[in-house]
Amino acid sequence: MTSNWSVCGVCDYRHITKPSIVWCSECDEGLCEECNEHHGISKGTRNHGTVCITEYKKLPNKVLQLVLSCDKHNEKYQIFCKKHDCPCCKKCIVETHNDCKDLTDIDDILRDIKSSNAFAEIVLSLSEVAKNFKRLRTNWEENLASLGKKIREIEKAVQETRAKITQHLDKLQDEMLKELKKRENEESNKIRIILKSLMDKEHKITEHQTNIANIKQYASELQAFLALKHIEKEVAANELYIQSMIKSDGANQIEMSWKPNTFLLSAIKKFGDVVVTENLCKIPILKQKDKQAQMMVTVTPITIDNLKPVLLQSFDAKLRFIAGCTLLPDCRMVFACSAYKMIKILKPDGSPEFEIREFGPVFDLALIDDNSVAVTSGYFKDCLQINLIDLKTKKVNKPLTVNTVNTGVAYIEDKLIYCSGKDGIQIISLNDASIDNVSKTSIPDNSYVAVFRDNIFYTDCNDNSVTCIGFQGNVKWEFKNENVLNAPFGISVDRDGNVYVVGENSNNVVVISPNGRNYKQVLTSENGLKEPVVVHIDRSSCKMLVANRKGKAILYSLI
Repeated sequence: MTSNWSVCGVCDYRHITKPSIVWCSECDEGLCEECNEHHGISKGTRNHGTVCITEYKKLPNKVLQLVLSCDKHNEKYQIFCKKHDCPCCKKCIVETHNDCKDLTDIDDILRDIKSSNAFAEIVLSLSEVAKNFKRLRTNWEENLASLGKKIREIEKAVQETRAKITQHLDKLQDEMLKELKKRENEESNKIRIILKSLMDKEHKITEHQTNIANIKQYASELQAFLALKHIEKEVAANELYIQSMIKSDGANQIEMSWKPNTFLLSAIKKFGDVVVTENLCKIPILKQKDKQAQMMVTVTPITIDNLKPVLLQSFDAKLRFIAGCTLLPDCRMVFACSAYKMIKILKPDGSPEFEIREFGPVFDLALIDDNSVAVTSGYFKDCLQINLIDLKTKKVNKPLTVNTVNTGVAYIEDKLIYCSGKDGIQIISLNDASIDNVSKTSIPDNSYVAVFRDNIFYTDCNDNSVTCIGFQGNVKWEFKNENVLNAPFGISVDRDGNVYVVGENSNNVVVISPNGRNYKQVLTSENGLKEPVVVHIDRSSCKMLVANRKGKAILYSLI
C-alpha cells in the first residue's frame, strides 16, 4: 500500500508534520513545498514525475491502496512473469520463478502503458460490457411492459367471453382471473430479480469507466498496470456472466396468452388456462473478440509489415455508383447508392435483406450504433442535410441541417465529422446539432474522412493526397505519391491506427502507417478491384469491406 499521501514523507521521517503538495510515485511518498524543491533539483530524483496532491486524490481508493512493491520481500517489482501473470521482485524470481521461461522486464511493459493497445482494449471492453448490460436491462424492461399490455388484452378477452355465458360462470371467472394475476406476479417477480442483478452489475461497470479516466490521467505507470489487471478480471467475469445468462434458461423471454375453453356450457369445469411460454433470448451481445488468456501481453498489433488480408467472400451488391459502405456488428453490410438515392442492407452471405429509399440524395454513411446510420446527402445544393436512419423502423429518425455540402462522414463520441467542400472539415454534435469548424482548408466535394483517437484523416482526389490533422485543424502529416495512389476516395482506419485508402484510378488499396511515413499496397486489380470507391474497417472483428463503383464488393479479414 502507498504511504500516507496527506503528509510530507521526508518531514515525517524527521518527526516533522507538514502537509504534502505533490506526490512522487517513484519515491512512493508525498512532498511538501520545500522538499519538493529539493526533490526537483537533486540528481537522483530530478527526473521523477510528480502529481499535484489534489489531482492524486482523484484516483479510486482501490488504486491508491495497490501494493506497488513486493509485499513478501518489500522490494521493487523488476520482472513480469507471463506464465503466472504477476509482477516479481528479484528475490521472487530466485524463490518461485526460477523455472519460468517467459519473463519480461517490467519497465518494458510499463513503457507507454497508458497509450498502449492494452489500455485501449480495456476501455473498449468496459464500454462493450456496459452496453451489453444496458441491452439486457432494456430488453427485460420491455418484456415487463409487454407482459402488462398482454395481461390487459387477456383481461379484456376474458370479460368479453364472460359476457356471452350465463351467471353461473361468475365463480369460474373469478378463479381464472386470480390464477392469471398470480402467474403474472410470479413471472414479473422473476424478471425484477434479474433486472436488479443486471442494474447492480451495470452500475459497477459504469463506476469502472469513470475510474479508468482518472487512472489514465493521474495514476503512475505501475498503478495503471496493476489497476488494469484488476479491472480486466472483473470485465472477464462479467462477460462470462452475460454469456452464461444468454445460454441459460434464465434469459428466456416470458410471454403469456389465454386459451379459452370451447366446450359446451354444461360441460365447462374451468374458465380457461393461463399459458406461459419462454422464448430464447435473441439479443445480439457486443463482444470485441474472444477473450485471450493474457490480454495484456498477447494482443498482436496490426502493422504494415505483418498485414496480409485474407479473402472471405466476393459478391455483386447489384448497385451502381456505390458511394459508401459499412459493416454492422451482426456482420450485415450497408451500402449507399447515389444513383438510386437509397441505402441497401445485405445479409452476411451477400444476399439482399431490404432497401430504404425516398429520403433524399445519398453519398457516404457512418455507423452510429447497432441499429442506426448517418447518411450524407453529397454535393446537392438543394439538400444540405445529414439524415439519421433507424434500420429497425427503416425511416429517418432525425434530419440534421448543416447548410453546406456534406460528403465523406465519420462518427466518434456522439459527433459526426464530415467533409463540407470549400468549408473544409466540420463537426456536428448529435446532442444539440451545434456545428464547429475543424479545418477551413477547401477540399474537393467528393472527399472522404475517417477518425481515430485524436486524429482526423481525409482524402483529396484532385491533389492525390491523404492528410492527417488534429481536432484543432493542425496538419500532422500528408501522404502523396501518385505512382502508388491515384484518385484517392474512401478511407478507413484499423484498431492500431493504420490508414487504408482506395485509389480509383490506381485500382488498389494502400495502407499508410500511423505516422504517415511508410506505406504498403495490399490489394490491386488482380484482387478484383476496378474503380474502387469506398473501404470500411470494422475494428472489433478486424474485417475490411471494399466496394467498386459499379457494384462488386469484397470482404477480407485483416488477422
